[in-house]
Amino acid sequence: MSLTAFGGPQVHIAYFLDRFVDKRGYLTEKELLELNALCQILPGPTSTQTITAIGFRIGGPNLAYLTLLFWVLPAVAILIFVAIAISTFQHKEAILHTIRFIQPMAVGFITFAAFKITSKVIESKSGILVLILSTLLSLKASSPFLFPALILVGGLVTAIKYKRQPKIEKNEPLKIKWSNFLLWLSILVTGGALATFTTWMPVKLFENFYRNGSLIFGGGQVLIPLLYTEFVTLKSYLTSPEFLSGYGLAQAVPGPVFSFSAYIGALSSREMGITGMITGGLMSAAGIFLPGTFLIFFVIRFWDNLKRYRIVRASLEGITAASSGMVIAAAIILYLPMEHNILNSMLIISTFGLLQFTKIKAPFLIIAGILLGIIM
Repeated sequence: MSLTAFGGPQVHIAYFLDRFVDKRGYLTEKELLELNALCQILPGPTSTQTITAIGFRIGGPNLAYLTLLFWVLPAVAILIFVAIAISTFQHKEAILHTIRFIQPMAVGFITFAAFKITSKVIESKSGILVLILSTLLSLKASSPFLFPALILVGGLVTAIKYKRQPKIEKNEPLKIKWSNFLLWLSILVTGGALATFTTWMPVKLFENFYRNGSLIFGGGQVLIPLLYTEFVTLKSYLTSPEFLSGYGLAQAVPGPVFSFSAYIGALSSREMGITGMITGGLMSAAGIFLPGTFLIFFVIRFWDNLKRYRIVRASLEGITAASSGMVIAAAIILYLPMEHNILNSMLIISTFGLLQFTKIKAPFLIIAGILLGIIM
């Protein structure tokens, strides 16, 4: 999946539904959507936290870390290679032109995910209200903190109906294990201290990305402008063309959007040679992905016990409705800046129709989109 999951976190949820729920039966659709909504409340890369949480549910921490490694490593490796090659590569614009059809296809993937989710999770008028408000507010989002706020407010809207939920006997009191939270906090503090007293670029990069990964809500789209400001405008580690060209190429790389950090880290370490660029890229990737992993490990350990409370179960409809609204908004946001022509519209409609009415797999659609770009 890490080699075929194009399109960002909103599209990844459709892959997870298909592979882990429909094909493998590792968990139910409701459980997956609850995990995804829970991850959207926490800072960090949502789809990476979700797939790591699935690994945790199936096989505990060891499988979760292995899942994380296999999910992020291909994209990280590709983008480090791109960073190493970018300074001498002369045909970046031709590559971007070749993969231009991936964007409208991604909108088709997101639209399909939104349709599939909303058709199954909305159960009441209050859920519909939360869905509509979440969609509208997400379209006007001016702060990354709006996204967790929408999730929490959505949960509160449906939580007031908690008395309609059946009582479940609580066999044991709620116990919270703080080890992963303390691990996250200690690395945050230690990394900040080390970065203050060292000039070694990989450590400074790790601290920077770990801090960003601990504070960013709303996914890679929110992360990108912050990285541009810090690494291009303030620190001048990259030029604006290098940053934007790399980000364009990153859109054609499968896996998590946050892996773009590896590209930035590698280019920021170019004065250290190829070995230094690889080290800087890997340290940056570790910095961006570990905070969200520690935090989801912290929460998921008591999540099932927390769901035994009626008010928590009642809130889940609002949480998933708010999450669905964000997926709908993501499809609209990606569509608006695209060139509005017949070809792009047909690609969006065709992608949605093929996913809905045929058994053609998403990777084959992506390959077809790339081939179409080459031919045209």
